[in-house]
Amino acid sequence: MNSSDFKPAFATAAETADALRLKRISATELLNLEFQRIDRYNPKLNAIIWQDREQALARAEQAEAALVGGKSVGALDGVPITIKESFAYRGSPNTWGLPPLKNAISPRTAVAVERMESAGAIVLGKTNVSAMLADWQSYNPVYGASNNPWDLTLTPGGSTGGGAAALAAGLGCLTIGSDLMGSVRIPAHFCGVYAHKPSLGLVSTAGFQPGPWDGSPGYPMDLSVMGPLARSAADLALSLSVLGGGNGDDDKAWTWRMPAARHTRLKDFRVGYVFDDPASPLASEVRSVYENALSSLSSSGAKMDRGWPAGVDAHAHMTTLMYLLFALITAEMPDDARESLRQRLQGNPEDVFAAAATAPHARWLHQTQDRLVYRALWQKYFDTHDVFLMPTTFTAAFRHDHSEPMEARVIASAEGRRSYARELPFWIRFATLAGLPATVAPVGRTRAGLPVGMQIIGPMWEDGTSIEFAARLSEVVGGFESPPGYQA
Repeated sequence: MNSSDFKPAFATAAETADALRLKRISATELLNLEFQRIDRYNPKLNAIIWQDREQALARAEQAEAALVGGKSVGALDGVPITIKESFAYRGSPNTWGLPPLKNAISPRTAVAVERMESAGAIVLGKTNVSAMLADWQSYNPVYGASNNPWDLTLTPGGSTGGGAAALAAGLGCLTIGSDLMGSVRIPAHFCGVYAHKPSLGLVSTAGFQPGPWDGSPGYPMDLSVMGPLARSAADLALSLSVLGGGNGDDDKAWTWRMPAARHTRLKDFRVGYVFDDPASPLASEVRSVYENALSSLSSSGAKMDRGWPAGVDAHAHMTTLMYLLFALITAEMPDDARESLRQRLQGNPEDVFAAAATAPHARWLHQTQDRLVYRALWQKYFDTHDVFLMPTTFTAAFRHDHSEPMEARVIASAEGRRSYARELPFWIRFATLAGLPATVAPVGRTRAGLPVGMQIIGPMWEDGTSIEFAARLSEVVGGFESPPGYQA
């Protein structure tokens, strides 16, 4: 690559790091270009909702001096990134979209963000979220709504929708978010970028909480993981190599490294897949994109095997997931509210929400055991298969809908009106419950020109395998495409 080949707006993080190291552009020049793009495009996207340009420029100057002196800090020297608003970051609010926390400034930085900065990354700003990260759209009463760069009337997804929208529009080279029920996966699918939900526990969650973080351990984030979004699969691997590993005392006991991918050629991968289920059938325009991708995969020589892993039922284990999820989100519920749910449970013993909020610890342990059994079924499957493919969700990006209650929302499709709360997360749940790594890769666009991303589930702790498959998949279906109107 010569200097004229480097186009910073949509360059990957790896390409940007190379250009900085080879002095094709300086860190401060690059950062000022990013600021210009933010000023030009962010007002209509509302993707980046907080910046400290003075601090970012100071870090860029430090990176520039180090690069000029031949003293590399790390793999992301001078690379501009964004971070999800919900991460603690010194001097910034992490409100999670809640007005009472609007002026609560964090004195500390979350471990995941610290790791990116320690590798040389420069934080451009924080990106928008859904309130309490509890929606598949990104809007809240503090910052308003984010828009999809492919069509401003559409949602970019949630809850990492601001990050996905910024990345797709060429604002920053990488972003980091979180995922419990699809919060990096669905925005990546809607915006046409790559995302990775790591194996449960692989990336520290310390400093991922609403309000100021003082460095205390915080509440355990069962089910939830921190992960990157990028414009290439290679950048996912690069980011994860920086983010992964133990925290604090854990570092004294073990050191994490990214396991090598099982294969590096598509024809060597043993691929399982399911792309339909009566509980969430695909919209026809999304189905056709997936069918084309599967046809290209088959032609590449990959070994294809349709059907669920033995013992894995698409529905049987979902009560376990709902129980664990509701136990997590009600953990800090006030006693009077918990007592009210206890009374509600007496009237309806099948109420999973009330049961999760009020049951003894022994019940939680039983549900956790069920989760481990479920994970073991997948791990046995991965003895004979390398990845498992499925949709990210049944639809492409849809029009903003902030109506309440969420449970009453519907999504229009050619096949009719679809349930928002029940169907959107259907395909997300499998990797979440098992704690497995899941990568989303863009595989094409609908007739209306909207991106579609495929979900790639891999074996526990072998995150490199699903990411490498995503990289190889781009050879036959293409990869990231920039939306029109965001000139390089």
